[in-house]
Amino acid sequence: MYAKIQETACWLRERMPSKPTTAIVLGTGLGQLAEEIQITLAINYKDIPNFPVSTVEGHTGRLIFGKLGDRDILAMQGRFHFYEGYSMKEVTFPVRVMHEIGIKTLYVSNASGGMNPSFKIGDIMVITDHINFFPEHPLHGPNLPMGPRFPDMHEAYDKKLIELADTIASEKGIKLQHGVYLGTQGPTFETPSEYRMYHILGGDAVGMSTVPEVIVARHCGIKVFGVSIITDLGVEGIVCEVSHEEVQKAANATQPIMADLMREMINRNEVAE
Repeated sequence: MYAKIQETACWLRERMPSKPTTAIVLGTGLGQLAEEIQITLAINYKDIPNFPVSTVEGHTGRLIFGKLGDRDILAMQGRFHFYEGYSMKEVTFPVRVMHEIGIKTLYVSNASGGMNPSFKIGDIMVITDHINFFPEHPLHGPNLPMGPRFPDMHEAYDKKLIELADTIASEKGIKLQHGVYLGTQGPTFETPSEYRMYHILGGDAVGMSTVPEVIVARHCGIKVFGVSIITDLGVEGIVCEVSHEEVQKAANATQPIMADLMREMINRNEVAE
């Protein structure tokens, strides 16, 4: 696996038009954030050695180099999921490659079901912590020489980046929720009893991604900022039928606000890095 990571990183380094230290994973319905990026190079996943290929509707499947505001960035337009049949090592492969090409800060986004009674559809939840409910751990197996065997996870999501998000949101009048993201394997949406159980366990939102990527990023020493778009509700008494199309619609409606927040955060964090 490590040899493949190095091979892919080498292939990308030969083609990279810049040397970004910031990366973004654009989740369900948030691929439109790519429209905010001044693209200098876009590569389809299928053309990158050793890369998986995204199979989910709404996930374009490109690696983008460009600028967001004044900052050089790398963006994944579409991610990989455990429920697609990939192993955790395949799901998190791009994050390993990011580390090898010099990424220091990773911004992750997703669509999720809100379980906190104070949440509404369309809310943006800053992820303050997560609960890993995936059946396979992304660090299972031999430890790759990119981080410690037993990485610390007391601050999976960077507190300074969370503070920066709150400052920007206050200036711009953006309402942010804060909460714990619980990651499950999917691909089914949760039953009312599962929503209730996950909330009792401490989750404020639930989804099918992000956690594996964050674990691997922290293993590599990459700082992480994460947000969830609340696209449906799993609050007891108001659980309703949901479809992937409805999730995409709700996420797309929030995209302009997300783009504004992310753009400002990335440009201001340039000074801090």
